Amino acid sequence: LTFPLLSVTLLVSFGSSTLYGYNLAVVNAPAASIKAFYNATWSQRYGHGLAPGPLTLLYSLTVSFFALGGLLGSVLVGVLVARYGRNGTLSRSTLLVLLAGASMGFSRDLGSPEMVIFGRSVMGVHSGRCCLVPSRSGAVHGPGLVAHLRGLLGLVPSIFICLGVFLAQVLGLPELLGEDRYWPLLLSVVVVPAFLQFLLLRCFPESPRYLLIERNNVHGATEALRRFLGTADVQDEIEEMREEQRALSSVETLSVWQLLRDRSVRWQTLSVAVVNAGMQLSGIDAIWFYTNTIFKDAGIPVPQIPYVTVGTGAVEIIAGLIGCVTVEKLGRRPLVLAGFCAMGLCSAGITGCRLLQAALPGMRYVAVACVVGIIAGFCTGPAGVPFLLTAELFTQAHRPAAYIVGGSLNWLSNFTVGFVFPFLQMSAGAFCYLFFCGVCLLVAIYVYLVVPETKNKTFVEISQIFA
Repeated sequence: LTFPLLSVTLLVSFGSSTLYGYNLAVVNAPAASIKAFYNATWSQRYGHGLAPGPLTLLYSLTVSFFALGGLLGSVLVGVLVARYGRNGTLSRSTLLVLLAGASMGFSRDLGSPEMVIFGRSVMGVHSGRCCLVPSRSGAVHGPGLVAHLRGLLGLVPSIFICLGVFLAQVLGLPELLGEDRYWPLLLSVVVVPAFLQFLLLRCFPESPRYLLIERNNVHGATEALRRFLGTADVQDEIEEMREEQRALSSVETLSVWQLLRDRSVRWQTLSVAVVNAGMQLSGIDAIWFYTNTIFKDAGIPVPQIPYVTVGTGAVEIIAGLIGCVTVEKLGRRPLVLAGFCAMGLCSAGITGCRLLQAALPGMRYVAVACVVGIIAGFCTGPAGVPFLLTAELFTQAHRPAAYIVGGSLNWLSNFTVGFVFPFLQMSAGAFCYLFFCGVCLLVAIYVYLVVPETKNKTFVEISQIFA
């Protein structure tokens, strides 16, 4: 593992995955300040403030439009990569971050809540192409080298997502950017790592795999490989990529409609849909978006909430590391089953704690433990395994369409939770977490009955198990 290869992997992950994780959690700390800004702006425009229902609606749109932008970005990523390459797409996506940061940063000065919602949407478009990170990391070398580095390179993006969530929670502390006057800066600070990535990407060559397979630029691919691998003899890697190029030229890629109509992979497609939708409907997005509200309802004293939230972020990083290290030892299926079961039980536990907290004040700490259990359960299995399953359940011909199906359901479910959860909480109270409990347990039952273990199995073997 050479220094240039490690550097570009860390650079791309920090500039992409970290921003994705950051924007998942950054709206949690300044929620009250953003609502106050919306209310004050509405009062200045129309002479009266917003009622609680419309105010909740406007804030829910601010949270959830991030996911709609992500859906758009995930659909466009293939077209952008084919046209501009990995470096070009990443650089153009970085410009989106600068636009979003400026929009959110000046929104209060210009008295425009619309600029906050627009900035969140644009940040979602940037995050929607975050699937480029493993592609960019895995495409700087030939298939032979990928094999013994895949675990490490696959670990980096998921860890950086956890790191992004943790950074948002730390910067949201009252001692840093958690005060009312700093919330525009808290939302727009994403421009700093994005601008650094934009500058530093210029120091690295384009992906060798992209140059050879998609642009047929043998000389450029050779020079890029020499820089990344630190050796002049890269003929073996070039030959491996040439073989892959010949193999891909004979494969006809299926459209989404063709994938949905293909009976031979119907159970695989359904499994990808169930696991990806369940991943977001499990309640983890409610935890990230509305952590402070959940802890407040659970009875945690308001001054302690920011620090408890930071503690959950630290647990998330540790759980993510454990999941990435153990996925090749334990397999995909046990981690997914254990993760969804733990999340379901902890969601039910939050409901129980809310119902008993008036009689038993100590239940507030059990509620915190349940939130930590949801985060740990998610990060050790459901956080990353669905993407592995999508790659392992399909051949190259089906895989692009399968990623579109899984990614679209992922972002749509993210939007649903972000938009609906505040209203669900208002109407159902403590019982709203039973919905997440039911989803988690149903997904776990489906995985137990239908989804096989895919570790060290070929597509033919997996297809035979499904058949």
